[in-house]
This record gives sequence, C-alpha cells and structure tokens, in this order.
Amino acid sequence: MAERKHILVVDDASLVRHYYRGILEGAGFRVGEALNGLEALEKLLADPPDMLIVDINMPQMDGITFLAELRRQALPHCAIPALVTSTEAGIQDKEAARAAGANFYHVKPLSRDVLMRYAALFCGLPA
Repeated sequence: MAERKHILVVDDASLVRHYYRGILEGAGFRVGEALNGLEALEKLLADPPDMLIVDINMPQMDGITFLAELRRQALPHCAIPALVTSTEAGIQDKEAARAAGANFYHVKPLSRDVLMRYAALFCGLPA
C-alpha cells in the first residue's frame, strides 16, 4: 500500500483546522496541524509534508514570514508547495503571499471541492 500524502495545516483557528482535517482525512490524507509559523517550522523538520495550507494572520509568526523563512532555507523541504488562505482579499495580500513563496492564494472560506482540487494538484494525485 502506498504511503498516504501528508498535508500540514498552519492556522491559529481551531475551527478552520478541524474543517480542513475532516475533509482531507476523509479523502485519505494524513493531516498535521500547527498553530503558527514558528510551530510549523518545527513540525516540518520532524515530519516534512507534501503540501502546506497556510493562513496569513497568526500570532508569533504569521504566514508570510513563515513562508519567506521556509523558502530561504537550503533544505529539501523548502520547496514544499504552499496554498495560502486568508480572509484578506486585497491585491497587496496576494502579492505579499506570492513574494514570500506561496504557490496559490485563495480567499477563505474554501469549499470541499476547492480544497480537494488543490490537495490533488499539489500532491500529484488525480483530481
């Protein structure tokens, strides 16, 4: 049996993490959680995921800072695909996310279908 693809959800909102976890685990993914970018960096070193879902506004280390720091590292996990999600819909937010290394930016909320399309795309699975 093939190993399940691993997705790390980085969001300080427990309701959002629970929502993503329910959808992704129901589809067969292994899901990890981090409350902020600092915790996510620690978890990446211990168990690198196949995909990141990252919120922008979080305490201690926000999503933009987290992605910029991750992309600066010269380690294999620095290129993990990242979907940035936020309630912020301004063009400056999208540009900041892309400049930090986001692969895609999507305004919350994400529907089940949208989340599954990104997961399949980033993890190299059929849609």
